[in-house]
Parts: sequence; C-alpha cells; structure tokens
Amino acid sequence: MTALSRRIGWIGAGGRLGFSMSKRLIEAGCNVSVYNRTRSKVEPLAELGATVVDSPRDLADREIVFSTVSASDDLIAVTEGPNGVLSGDSSPDLLVDCSTVSEEASAQVREAAARRGTEMLSAPVSGSAKVVAAGKLTIVASGPREAFDAAEPYLAAVGSGVTYVGEGELARMVKICHNLMLGVVSQCLAEITVLAEKGGVTRHDFLKFLNTSVVGSMFTRYKTPAFVNLDMTPTFTPVLLRKDLDLGLDAARRLDVPLPVTAVTREILNEAVELGHTDCDFAILLAMQAEASGLKIEPEDVTVDDGL
Repeated sequence: MTALSRRIGWIGAGGRLGFSMSKRLIEAGCNVSVYNRTRSKVEPLAELGATVVDSPRDLADREIVFSTVSASDDLIAVTEGPNGVLSGDSSPDLLVDCSTVSEEASAQVREAAARRGTEMLSAPVSGSAKVVAAGKLTIVASGPREAFDAAEPYLAAVGSGVTYVGEGELARMVKICHNLMLGVVSQCLAEITVLAEKGGVTRHDFLKFLNTSVVGSMFTRYKTPAFVNLDMTPTFTPVLLRKDLDLGLDAARRLDVPLPVTAVTREILNEAVELGHTDCDFAILLAMQAEASGLKIEPEDVTVDDGL
C-alpha cells in the first residue's frame, strides 16, 4: 500500500479549517469523501474530486476518517449519534479528530470507537485556513503509536510539522495549553499596541519593530495585518476562543494550577461575546482595548507582511 492510498473520510469539511485541510488531501491525490452539516459548503470540494455524502454514517466504509468540529458535543454527535460514523454495521479502521475538545469527550469517543474495533488518534492543530494554505499548519497527536504511524503521511500532507506526544489524550492537553497562550498573547498584543498608538506611534511601525525583535513570533506577524488594517474577517471567533479558555480553566481547577492571567483574559473575551462580537475575528480585542483606553482607531491602509 502506498503512503496516500487509503480511502479517506472527512467530517466537518465545510468549516474554515476542515475545508482547507481536506482540500490539501484531495490535491495530494487522495480518495476523499466529505460530510458537512451544511452541504453547500462542501460542494466546491466535489468540483475538485471529493465525494459528498449525506451523513457521517456514510463514511463508515472509509479506512481513515478525520473530523474537524466546533465543540465536544459535536464530536460525540458525529461519532456516537444516530447517524454517527460509529452507528452503523461497519466502522472505519481509524478516527483522527483534529478538533479542540475536552479530554473527557475525546476519551468517551475513544472508548466507543474501541468497542467497534476502531482506533482513534487525537490530533488537534495550530493554525487557520490561511496557515493551512501556506503549508505551515502544525499538528500534535496522541493515541496508539500504530495509529499515529498510519495517519502520519496524511497529517504531513496537510501541515508542516506533526508532533507525537504519547498515548491517550495528551494531545488535548497540549492544544488546550496552546490556546490559553493564544488568548493571553492576543490580549497582551492588543494592550501594548494601543499603548504605543496612544503614545504617538503608528500601529504598523510598532508592530514592524516588535515582529523583528526577540519577542516577535509567527503569531504576532500573522496577526499584524488584522491589527494594522482592522480586518476582522474571522479566522477564529471570540466564542470559540472563550470555549477553549474555559476548557483550560477547567483543567487548571482539576489539576490545582492557578491561572490568574488566563482567568482575566477569559472575562475580557466573555465581555466581547456579550457585546455581540460573535462572528468576527478575535482581533476585536484590539478595538475593545482602544475603546477602553479612549482611543479612536482607524484602518491604516498599509500593506504589511503576515509572515506567511
């Protein structure tokens, strides 16, 4: 069997990440069938060669089924629900879930899969659809080593780096910690950018310096166009980031680890959601910080490098 010859299914292929990731597999020559709750969102994948199915259950004959869903309950529904991929007479050889969900939900699905003779790999990702398109998506995975070895060629086809961290749900902990840092760094970046601008420095000049300094990163460079030109086209919404911070704070309480900075950031994100910022990018934190600081900000209409 060649490296990419297994029959692939994808649940949630109409989301921003799922679409971009499954598209890369299709373009790599994989045999891919896709499902999405809103069928119209995956029709463009059919034009590229994918087969569109009507339910997750219709993917049970696939050898490897990937999933990218929004929340823990969604993962349980698309696997164990009445039309879930594990609900029929047959089941795939391997489930690979790339969502950010709780360890508890993932473990529940893993147990349900095991009862059907299906292995499961937890493989959450770091990056947006644009990062996927640039070939810079990174992936952390946990589960049986044999399952990882089977999935690795496909994970490598959609990203630039795949890290195996061991058995069970360890990858969930890694991704939750990753997204806690995402939230905290985003709020910090908003605060210092507003401080610099209110002190007389343009956002693009400040961020140009920051991005070339020792504290600059792929993330600060990637977020710079949104901060400079106030483009709030969603890559990741405040609702989803708040959900991930809640997962992290729940884990911190369970493990008796105080997270005071994360807790404050979570309350700021909650305020964003309560103000109605639900369908925009989490870069809205910049606008909220500016308003709290008495600063009126405008798009600077400057072309800046996003590092991709």
